[in-house]
Amino acid sequence: MSTEGAVLKRLSIVLICTLLMVLAIQFSFNAVPVFAEEQDENLAKQSQNPIGDIISLPLVSRFDFDAGPEDAFAYTLEAKPVYPVNFGDINMINRLIVPIRYQEAMVQGGDDEFGLGDTVYQAFFSPAKPGKAIWGAGPAFIIPTHTDDSLGNDKWSAGPAVVVLAKPGHWLYGMLAQHFWDFAGDDDAADVNLSSIQIFINYNFPEFYLTTSPTFQYNHEAHSGDRWTVPLGGGAGKLVKFGKMPVDFKLTAYVNVEAPDSAPDWYTEFQVKFLFPKK
Repeated sequence: MSTEGAVLKRLSIVLICTLLMVLAIQFSFNAVPVFAEEQDENLAKQSQNPIGDIISLPLVSRFDFDAGPEDAFAYTLEAKPVYPVNFGDINMINRLIVPIRYQEAMVQGGDDEFGLGDTVYQAFFSPAKPGKAIWGAGPAFIIPTHTDDSLGNDKWSAGPAVVVLAKPGHWLYGMLAQHFWDFAGDDDAADVNLSSIQIFINYNFPEFYLTTSPTFQYNHEAHSGDRWTVPLGGGAGKLVKFGKMPVDFKLTAYVNVEAPDSAPDWYTEFQVKFLFPKK
């Protein structure tokens, strides 16, 4: 594809997705704010809690810019359903991450790719009635569901995951840490030995909230200069209701201050999360 064609394709994707985001934000301001009472701020904190006892369907659009030596663009739509199950004193929080990805060629002479990436499943076991410190722990798996080799790894991977958080006053903050090792799959595929820590900090105002939730990664199998991914940034969100349906909108941007050569220089994320609170 010519340079002009690649630029036009990139602009078309960005413009279409931007239009959808603008429409979503416009609808959110026309909808009924949910922060009218203290109990509704609790709903916002449930949405911000990665192991909250609430069914939800987040749809996250991620835009990667200036990735690799060709300064490639990529767009990923992640469906991230959360489904809690109660076992008496224990909740099992089931979390799934299913990515659909378009990416331009990362190297000269390569091809653009579009398809399904690898699926992540997490199962957190957490006290049904937590104290001031809320925690959960369990297994996490990476399942090789990718439709092209450039969109994933042919190895099956698994490891432990843990979440710790607190929500004093208008704050909600904590961390989610996990580690993956490969245990099955194609012997010729790259080995997996990956650590990650996501730090999340939210402050809730009456009409919106401020947020940051960067994920720091350390790839033990990479060359020394490509092991760390360190993004910095943040954004804002707003919880609204369409009829009786609460929806959590969030827009963030991050710059990778340290990252592998193949990673983007910066990226933005736009989340639309549908909430299904218990009646």
